[in-house]
Amino acid sequence: MTLIDVVRTTSFRVGVLFLAVFGIASAVLFGLIYWQTAGYMGRGIDDWLRRESTGIIRQEGAALLALVEQRVTRDPQRRRPVGVFDASGEVLAGNLWQVPMPVRPDEPFVISTPGAEGPTDLRAIARTTSDGRILVLSWDVHDLTEFEELLTNAMITGGLLILVIGLGGSIILGTAASRRVDGVTRAIQRIVEGDLSQRLPDRGGHDDVMRLIRVVNLMLDDIQHLMHEVKGVCDNIAHDLRTPLTRLLAGLERVRRRGASVDEYGAAVDHAVNELSSVLLTFSAMLRISEIEDGARRGGFVPVDLRRIAEDVADYYGPAAEEAGTKLSIRPIASAPVPMQGDPSLLFEAVNNLVENALKFTPPGGQVTVTLSEAGKHPGIRVADTGPGIPAEIREQVLKRFVRGEASRHTPGNGLGLSMVAAVARLHGMALTIDGDAGCIVTLLTGGATPGFRCRLTGAAFGHAVPAGVQ
Repeated sequence: MTLIDVVRTTSFRVGVLFLAVFGIASAVLFGLIYWQTAGYMGRGIDDWLRRESTGIIRQEGAALLALVEQRVTRDPQRRRPVGVFDASGEVLAGNLWQVPMPVRPDEPFVISTPGAEGPTDLRAIARTTSDGRILVLSWDVHDLTEFEELLTNAMITGGLLILVIGLGGSIILGTAASRRVDGVTRAIQRIVEGDLSQRLPDRGGHDDVMRLIRVVNLMLDDIQHLMHEVKGVCDNIAHDLRTPLTRLLAGLERVRRRGASVDEYGAAVDHAVNELSSVLLTFSAMLRISEIEDGARRGGFVPVDLRRIAEDVADYYGPAAEEAGTKLSIRPIASAPVPMQGDPSLLFEAVNNLVENALKFTPPGGQVTVTLSEAGKHPGIRVADTGPGIPAEIREQVLKRFVRGEASRHTPGNGLGLSMVAAVARLHGMALTIDGDAGCIVTLLTGGATPGFRCRLTGAAFGHAVPAGVQ
């Protein structure tokens, strides 16, 4: 780190700016003090000269000269020189030997007289006596001059100290800021090079830079999490598409090697079409999830009745449930509308996926129940089944794309159903939870607009009262 680097930092420049502002303010303050103090002392001298000269000129003739000589005797150091002059400026008495002519009576002026150590400055006042003589009374302003010099030197010394301390403080601040920026720069460089585990150095404190660093670190956490998810999705796509593509390729090669008949070629083509349709359905589901997560459809939200959506889904899957020997019901059967703002087609699709999954994994003779909540400000919907359920340790994982539980490994599907439901929930600001000890309970509840929002609900809590445990 060089001095140029320190000078270029914002902290150093701010420190210098404050030093300049403080220096200007101090100079104005010192100047005001100097002006007020010097003026006060000068006015005190002028007042004393007027009072003393008024008492002296009351004497006349020889008495005036005698009084002046007495004052000279009492002032051997010539601190208060006094003199009496005639109208032409010739000295008649006293230890003040000359005066600039003409003088203006009663108006203070400054004269310089020779002394042992050089010229001496005197502040004087002239008064005219009744017989036409001129009395000049003066005050040696050496003490006042020394005080003014002392005050000026103090101002200069103080200014230099302020300058040195201010520059030193600015350099210290600039150095600290430069080191902090260097640490942040090194961390960012490592992140740019691909090490997403790096974080900006957090040295504690609550200043603006630390708050910014913490926000950036949270952003980096999210980026790292998203990158891991992207990698996982890519791995899952490769895994899930490899099997149908392998079967497709093997079937086509087998038919070509055997030199099969037209019927066999037709069967191979039908098989290839089915496999490609499955692949296209997978990609369509992925694009659908991306479209939902983009959030563009939020602008088209309209009032939606969750009860109507649940009834439509039940009507749609009623025949399939009856054929599979599964009881599909809605609770409560007769109730008021359950209103919310949303996209009716997406909400239908989400509930449709939940009911389809429940029917798929519920054994014959089981039950699938769709429960509506119309309580307070948190309307919601819950789909419960009596199937094998989802283990607690993978409930968060199955919301990700292509992740499937062990029980669903050998059933048709691509592992995107719950991912789509999670995307719809995030779009509508709903909390999505998976619960249930016996069977599976999936809940969509409004009021979970915060990213990552989760709540825990039990079966008894989801009814006509505000659900307990909402956080």
